[in-house]
Amino acid sequence: MGVRPRKMRHAGSRKQTPAVMERLEARIPREQKMLFQHAAELRGVTLTDFVIGALQEAAIKTVEDHRVIKLAVEEQKTFLDALLNPPQPNQALRQAAERYWRMVAH
Repeated sequence: MGVRPRKMRHAGSRKQTPAVMERLEARIPREQKMLFQHAAELRGVTLTDFVIGALQEAAIKTVEDHRVIKLAVEEQKTFLDALLNPPQPNQALRQAAERYWRMVAH
């Protein structure tokens, strides 16, 4: 895959800063390209738009999945740390425990 930067100007506006566009190339088997082309036609978009959209969706999902896994691991560590190193009970917790024991003792 090769990448070459290319500047694109936005139509209808000369005051906007040109966006830097980059080219993405890939060699794929003919059958795979025909499948992609057919899918693009079914969606009513160009092959380029179809491929970019599919890559965008896959990239977002990959990043989100990684973020969820990372958060899950961090939350597990926090939970385990709280179990192994519980904080000292504060006044509100001590009062709640006293109320509980008075209720179950009767």
